[in-house]
Amino acid sequence: MSIAYIGIGSNIGSRKENCEKAIRLLGKSGVTIVKQSSMYETEPWGVKDQPKFINMAIEVETDKEPKELLNILKKIEKEVGRTETVKWGPRVIDLDILLYDDLILKTPELEIPHPLMHERDFVLKPLSEIAPDKRHPVIGKTVKEMLNLRQT
Repeated sequence: MSIAYIGIGSNIGSRKENCEKAIRLLGKSGVTIVKQSSMYETEPWGVKDQPKFINMAIEVETDKEPKELLNILKKIEKEVGRTETVKWGPRVIDLDILLYDDLILKTPELEIPHPLMHERDFVLKPLSEIAPDKRHPVIGKTVKEMLNLRQT
């Protein structure tokens, strides 16, 4: 079994309910939810002129390979109601694989660790709540260290 960390975000509709529904659906897809962070209301990143987000992170245990896990997340996004919009634009739900064990993977469809996670407080804050000592396999710093660097 592998341990993965997934970032969750929503800024359209019932944001908290969208996040909760995505977690329920993920739990029904053969993935075990191990830990769940609090929900954080955050400012939009990238495209500023849009509603605030609810962001959180979860730790999951899975026997799914990364590509299969990504396919499950994309299916759940559609089921919750996500449609394609502009990059970094508003969305009903966004599910991202942040880390998967200590894997380093770069394909056209998927990059692990998530390439921008270390630059985003809305990822690092919830992730530091559930995995402060998890080390980024490329940068070499823990989640807590990366967050502290952003806040200084």
